[in-house]
Parts: sequence; structure tokens; C-alpha cells
Amino acid sequence: MYQSECVVLAISMPLSLIHISYCYDYLLHQISLGLLLYSHIPTALIALLFGGFVLWQTRRLSSVLLALVCAAFAAWCFVDIGSWFAFLGAGPMMFMWGLTDFLSLIFFAFTYYFLYSFVTERDLPVWQKLGGLLILAPSFYWTFTGLNLTGYGAVACEAFEYGIATSYVTYARLAFLGAAILFTIVTYVRSKDWEAKEKVALAGIGVSLFLFAFFLFSYLANLDVVLSIYQYAYNIEIYGLFGMPIFLAYFGYLIVRYHAFNIKMFGAQALVAALVVVLASEFAFVTSTTDRALVGVTLLLTGIVGFVLVRSVRREIEQREHIEKLAKDLEAANSRLKELDRLKSEFLSIASHQLRAPLAAIRGYASLVLQGDYGVLSEPMKDPVSRIAESARVMASSIEDYLNISRIEQGRMKYEIAPVALGDLAHKVVDELQSVAHQCRLELKFIPPSEEITVSADVGKLKQVISNLVDNAIKYTKQGSVSVSIEKKDGKARITVSDTGIGVAKDEMNALFEKFTRARNANKVNTTGTGLGLYVAKQLVEGHKGKIWVESDGLGLGSRFIVELPV
Repeated sequence: MYQSECVVLAISMPLSLIHISYCYDYLLHQISLGLLLYSHIPTALIALLFGGFVLWQTRRLSSVLLALVCAAFAAWCFVDIGSWFAFLGAGPMMFMWGLTDFLSLIFFAFTYYFLYSFVTERDLPVWQKLGGLLILAPSFYWTFTGLNLTGYGAVACEAFEYGIATSYVTYARLAFLGAAILFTIVTYVRSKDWEAKEKVALAGIGVSLFLFAFFLFSYLANLDVVLSIYQYAYNIEIYGLFGMPIFLAYFGYLIVRYHAFNIKMFGAQALVAALVVVLASEFAFVTSTTDRALVGVTLLLTGIVGFVLVRSVRREIEQREHIEKLAKDLEAANSRLKELDRLKSEFLSIASHQLRAPLAAIRGYASLVLQGDYGVLSEPMKDPVSRIAESARVMASSIEDYLNISRIEQGRMKYEIAPVALGDLAHKVVDELQSVAHQCRLELKFIPPSEEITVSADVGKLKQVISNLVDNAIKYTKQGSVSVSIEKKDGKARITVSDTGIGVAKDEMNALFEKFTRARNANKVNTTGTGLGLYVAKQLVEGHKGKIWVESDGLGLGSRFIVELPV
């Protein structure tokens, strides 16, 4: 320290009125008093107002942390003002002087904590909390033991700071700033969807720029080269505080955009109005042109961001209310559809059961008549009776499909699993449908497997699948042949039903297994199809943990329906 200065070591000793007057005059040569008051008091009040309002709206972790950020910033502002006024006495003045550095670290730490919670919607990991406490611990110790200040210079009207403590605060601020930047980059890279990346980028850039501005202006104000060429060098540090209203307005926009807190339209309007009123009130006591310009610029920027915030809140609320209304209407409609679907399934089940008995009688008596059990059937009557028997068979198959759909949709489909000789089952189906193929003047062939293939399946349902596929192949083949082959491939059992029929277009292959779906050219060959057979077959095959698909070389070039089952 300089020998010409009178160093007061007994910091509790009151200062004389003459020295207070001297320090006041010295203060006016070091800093603009109007700028000092304007930069600290309104910004502190704005911070407290914003943090209190958000905390009043919700008690989420991120809202509590934002309130703590605002409280730490306001505390720093009030303590920093106190460190400039000598009339408080040397003791309180020096304590406030030393406390500003520690409060700035608290402010930086809470800001990083808030950024993490706002972006991830989770609490900070324990290891990061412990790391933050370790960074704060030395400054806390130096501050509350008085070791960060070595004395008070009566001539310079300022405290002498312990160099290591001051440098440590600088590096600690950089550590929190670096943590915010690193967290933003890492989280942005790891985020998978664009909305998450956008939220990380906007929040991280806002926090990083605000902390960087606070750090940069504070650092420049304490450089010897700046102090030697600029009379009001400490004003530089004050300029960094003007970012607080902008920072709060910016995060107010992000809060609304990402629905972080429950801030409604009235709350947003009240918040913006309060910010504008507090800033505008500064015109009542600022005197210099510079101060008026700063008030005007800050008021303009806050007004613009506030306007964007209110408009965004209005749009978000209108969209949310519209979506909520649509969601309620959709929920009611969905409940009604579920009830109708349940009633439909019950009706199908009841109706199908009621139709099975008379159809079974029709098929039985038609078969007996054709076999001559009721006497020799004349040639003219054979064709009509055969048509009755075939129509009854087709209708019985359709009824069975309806019953299966009803069971599947109601979750009542049961499988009685047992070992099934796949070759024998397929051969039996081919034998049963030979008469149908013969009536259509088609050749129906069975290609047996090279070895016996056994699968675990419900024999009745697997027979229905094969019958469905063979029956479909016969219906949609005008001339040529239908073949059924069994083989083992890639450790799986395969059933392939091939035909020389109408074929399937590539764009229809996947849709063919959906409910009530038929190929575009199907009606030209068969008008009695319901579009349910392949859907039921797919459900039954998947119930056996298998797969079913169709292959075709194109329209008019036949089809291959393949069923694959685990062995």
C-alpha cells in the first residue's frame, strides 16, 4: 500500500464527518452516482419481483432455483451499493466490500444450478453439488473471517483486498461459466430430437451470455490499465447489470414457450407491466444524458421482449385451450366408439352362433341328398343341390371368420397347443377341398415335405389358416393349378400355397391382410368375398408366434402365400 495513505486497521472505528465528506467527493470522481443507483436498485427490484412471482406460481425445483438466482443477484446489488458509502462506517463498509465477491459466486452457482434443472427437469447430481460447495468454501472462509481484506485506505476510500482471494473469485466465476457452457454443448450433442436441442441451445446461450457479460465488465473495471485512462472506470462494471432485466424477460419467454411453469396470460401481462413501470420510473431522478440514454435503451429492449412474451403467452394459451377442448371431445368420441365396437363384437358373436346351427343342418342335408340317402337324385337336381351345399360351406366359413374376429377383439381367443404333424394336416385340407377345385376345373396338388415336420400349434386353428389360404387360391384362380407345399427353411416350418391366379400388385401386398380389405381386381373373379379371411389368418398365425406374407410377380402372374412357424 502507498505510504501517503492513512491505513485504518481498526475497521470498527467510526469515520469522521470530514473524512465522510472527503470520501463522498472521491466517490463522485470514481463513479456516476446516478448510474450507480439506477443500475442497482431497479434491477434488484425487478429481479425480486420476477423471482417472487415465479415462486408464487409454482413450487417446482427450477422455479425455486430461479427465485434464488434473483435473490442472490438482488443481495449482491444492495451489498455493492453499501460498499460505496463511507457514512456507514469503516466496519460495515469493509464487510460489504468483502461480501460482494462471495455473493457473486453464490449468484453464479445458483444460475448454473437453474440452467441444469430448467433443461433436464431433474435435480443436480450429488457430485456436482459437492463440487460447487468445494468451489464456494474458500471464498466463504475468507469472507467471514475477514482474511480477504487486509485494511482500509483512508486516502483512496477503499478496502485493500487480499490478492489470492480476489484472483480465486475470478477463476471460480470462470469455473461456473465454463460449466454452463460445457453442459450446454454436451447436452445439445446428446439430445436426439430437435425440440430438445433447441431448448438446450436457447437456455444455455442465454445463461452463458449473461454470466459472461457480468464477468467481463467486472473484470475490465478492475484492470489497472483501465483505471489509469478512464475516470469513471468502475462504471464499466455497472454496465454488466443491465443484462438482468433482459435476461429475465428472455427466460420469461422460454418459460412460456416450453411450459416450464404455470404462468397464465394475466400473470405475464402483470409481470411485463411491472418491469416497464419500474424502469420508466427511473426517469424521475436521473439527470445526466448518459443515464437517460441507458434508461431509454433498457426500457425499449424490455418493452420489445415483453411484447413478444405477452403475444407468445396469448398464442400458447389459445392453442393449449383449443387442444384441451379437442382432447376432451376426442376422449368422449373414443369412449363412444369403444362402446359401439364392443356392442358390434357382441352382436357378431350372438348372430354368428345363431346362424351356425341352421347352416350346419343345410350342409348336412344337402350332403345326404347328393349322396342318395333320400333316393336317387335326378341329373337336373344335382347342380342346384351342389350349389346349395357350396353356398352353405362358404357362408359357414364366413361365420367362422366373424366369430374369430369377435374372439380376437374381445381377448377371448384361446389356443390349445399340441404337437401337430404339419404334412398330414396340410394333406388332409387338400383332400377336403379337392371337390371344390374339381368343380372350378383346377388342379389342386400337395407337395409333401422331404422329412416329417412337427410344430406346436392349435390343430383346429392351423387347419383353418391353411383352409382359408387354399380356398382363397381356388376362388381367385380362373385356370391352371393350386399347390400346397411343406418345407423346413432356416430352422422354421414353411407352408406355401401357390396359384396361377390374378396375382397381387406390389402396393397392395401389405394392406391385403387388413380387415375388410380386398385386392382391386378381386371383384372381377369373385364377388362373394368379405375381406376377412386373410385378416383372421394373420391373427391366428401371429397367435402362434409365426409370420404370414404374400409374394407375387405381378397382376395376372399368380401368388404365393407363405406361413412361417417356429419348429
